[in-house]
Amino acid sequence: MKCRDIISKIEEKYPVSFAESWDNTGLLVGDQEREVRKVFLALDVTDETLEAAVRAGADMMITHHPMIFSGMKRVTADDFIGRRVIRLIENHMCAYAMHTNFDVLGMAELSADYLGLSHRKVLDITYEEEDRKEGIGRVGNLPQTMTLKDCGTFVKERFGLPFVKVYGNPDTEVRLAAVCTGSGKSLMKEVLKAGAEVYITADMDYHSAIDAVAQGVCVIDAGHYGTEYIFMDYMKKELAEMLPELKTETMDVLHPCAVI
Repeated sequence: MKCRDIISKIEEKYPVSFAESWDNTGLLVGDQEREVRKVFLALDVTDETLEAAVRAGADMMITHHPMIFSGMKRVTADDFIGRRVIRLIENHMCAYAMHTNFDVLGMAELSADYLGLSHRKVLDITYEEEDRKEGIGRVGNLPQTMTLKDCGTFVKERFGLPFVKVYGNPDTEVRLAAVCTGSGKSLMKEVLKAGAEVYITADMDYHSAIDAVAQGVCVIDAGHYGTEYIFMDYMKKELAEMLPELKTETMDVLHPCAVI
């Protein structure tokens, strides 16, 4: 099938109109008329994931994060992004990103599913029409009241992570949780407004985290990769339902950060 057919099917469920204005979602490299037999799924287009896609014989990479965010005045091998663009073109491979549109229409509910949250509400509403509300993140009740320490272990186990960072008194009891995958410190006002007792997210800098604790919200930083690599397996299943004739392969789970 052609690249445009795959894109069309994806965007039926995850329209790019739901993406944030600053985002760069969609086809970033390649020809929509390209025949695609195999798709390779990864969180990012990196040197490692790109080479894995080449070895897999993929015709198209679908990632969560866009490889190109800002404008490029030239595409040369002197720049690491340029090298990746060239490598994609050399291997006749398309690159497609489904970023904040997927955050809104997929990742928010998916992360809440991983945590078993009940009585869910949208954390940051970005779309509202009649009774429909969509947006970034979710707020809901954990399966049971637990200490912050136990909640950290719970998050680590549910997401299959090597470690998490926890801010707050480990003995604090928490039940109402907010979750935002990826970098979530910009949503602290929404977290406070929702009355969440614990915020599960990533990329929390020191001051943002201790300020949150000072305002009564414990923080569990599960890592950007750690909260979003779930995109790969999820989209593999989605594509199998959307386009059962399409071959797909996912990048191995390789956490970029470790404790030594």
